[in-house]
Amino acid sequence: MTQKLQNSPLRTAWLGRIGYEEALELQRSLFERRKASEMGDIVLLLEHEPVFTLGRRASREDVLVADDALESIGASVVETDRGGEVTYHGPGQLVMYPVISIREAELGPVAYVRILEQVVIDVLRSFGINGHRVVGKTGVWVGGEPGSKPAEGQNPAGRKIAAMGVRVSAGVAMHGMALNVSTDLSHFEYIVPCGMPNLPVTSIHAETEHQPSVQEVGDLAVSRFAELLQRKVLPVQPSSLAV
Repeated sequence: MTQKLQNSPLRTAWLGRIGYEEALELQRSLFERRKASEMGDIVLLLEHEPVFTLGRRASREDVLVADDALESIGASVVETDRGGEVTYHGPGQLVMYPVISIREAELGPVAYVRILEQVVIDVLRSFGINGHRVVGKTGVWVGGEPGSKPAEGQNPAGRKIAAMGVRVSAGVAMHGMALNVSTDLSHFEYIVPCGMPNLPVTSIHAETEHQPSVQEVGDLAVSRFAELLQRKVLPVQPSSLAV
């Protein structure tokens, strides 16, 4: 990483609860500006209204219910250009969208995703949760390998707590990670999450009964993200992001 980049603050903005398509439009605008070197790196932190998003490897068949069932929870289905399959976003889930030059940070796409995973693992540790990676899978898990036999009386093994999906173009990344804080986990039953049937999904609240605010968890996440990139955090107002 160049000394110039290390000395450049990592701006971050808390957007609160926002619709997926509105956030995607903002991301794409920032993404194009970052590729054109019209702005520096920024991290968007937010919660989404209920939505099921289809990544580049997803199929509409991975959504298991009819449209009227989706309407009953106020959710929509949106195709998007991130990597990965289908996932759910909704209230109680921290979404972190860094729009950053991974080229200037001297990171490849895989190394960048590993950093996002490490951010989650470190944040979970602060709540007493042992998050971990699973070989061959993207994201962060709790309780061992998916499909392994849990100890008697224990929760299912291989519970997924955070999903990752990014897009990289011209060395700049967008999209990012989603960490379940106090999410309504029943909504994951409407889909084949991450292309894995019957995948158990969990959250910070489900694992600990502690219910931090999503913004509190977001502050921890962006702080750790900046540390791993050897940057300093500079909070900004969302209004400053307008073109």
